[in-house]
Amino acid sequence: MGEEGKSGRPRGLGTRLTHAARDRKLTLGGVNPVVQKASTVIVESASKLFEPGGWTYGRHGTATHEALQQALCEIEGAEHCVLAPSGLMACILPFLGFGGAGGHVLVGDNVYGPTRRFVDRMLPRWGCEATYFDPQIGAGIATLLRPETTLVFVESPGSMTFEIADAPAIAAAARSANVVSVMDNTWSAGVFHKPLTLGFDLSVQANTKYVSGGADILNGAIYLNDDRLLARLKETVADLGVNVAPDDAYAVLRGARSLAMRMDHHQASALEVARWLTKHPAIARVIHPALESDPSHALWKRDFTGSSGLFSIALKPMPTAKVHAFLDALDLFGLGFSYGGFESLVIHCDPQLKRTSSTSDLGGPLIRLSIGLEEPADLIADLEQALAQVS
Repeated sequence: MGEEGKSGRPRGLGTRLTHAARDRKLTLGGVNPVVQKASTVIVESASKLFEPGGWTYGRHGTATHEALQQALCEIEGAEHCVLAPSGLMACILPFLGFGGAGGHVLVGDNVYGPTRRFVDRMLPRWGCEATYFDPQIGAGIATLLRPETTLVFVESPGSMTFEIADAPAIAAAARSANVVSVMDNTWSAGVFHKPLTLGFDLSVQANTKYVSGGADILNGAIYLNDDRLLARLKETVADLGVNVAPDDAYAVLRGARSLAMRMDHHQASALEVARWLTKHPAIARVIHPALESDPSHALWKRDFTGSSGLFSIALKPMPTAKVHAFLDALDLFGLGFSYGGFESLVIHCDPQLKRTSSTSDLGGPLIRLSIGLEEPADLIADLEQALAQVS
């Protein structure tokens, strides 16, 4: 809908998401788009059966998908958005589109576990080599680039250890070598961080998390401004038969309408809980880049405009049985691997931590907290009673 209305005044993200994709051709007069379901599409004439870019099959998307793409582009300030049926698929589509036999990719050592699993298990089968790098390498990544390198993939911050990457430096090094750069931007939901503005070619998100917000949808998106890269991604999506159900597209859009407001609440609540935890005697360290004490705080302050509800704590050294006792004692925090929904979640991270090119001296067992929409005072009380059982 554009950054400015008739008043000429720049519109905020909350306003843009409320009014995005409400053209009558998409809504038929309602305030929400229609849920258009189609496999077979009847074209107008024989000459249009093979028209480049024409809508000839349901896998190409419907009015519902077009509405979602329009709204999502408002979040990241992107010209184009490619949809995926899950956040993981959004992460791996760039590898499939720009990697290949004889090629080489660079991957941040702190990436989302399933992304790393794909890199470790699938890429070698296709003869594509991967090198992991310290996520805080910054401009030093130039020393790892090879003539056969085609992709650099970064997650910032990492979704368990929360290192912030020097995005402009990494993007500049990749661009100078004509290498496609990709950032997993799920932590910020695109509200507080704009990788495309910082020089990255692609920004990916798991809409399963904050964008949908309801803990009931699997979806992902890739954002970009480059027409050439868009064509390659669209080819990859078509060749793989990837598509998103219209009901899912509708549900993600419904959640996205309230994203800006929810992110403000997640941010404020998480910071209140995190600051309380810094003073607790059972906590060795609180890992949250928006805290002044965090090693990544300076980069976060430079490149981000806010923070989400996801952060980690390192408990003081204790046996795994005590860690489990703490987790099992929690009442309001569910034991679950996702984040970004209305509910607060917690996981023990140590069993899935993998590092090959960097080390993290955490000080004790690593616990990740996803702060939901509950009252922070209630969450603090819950953490206090659970920590009391293991202190």
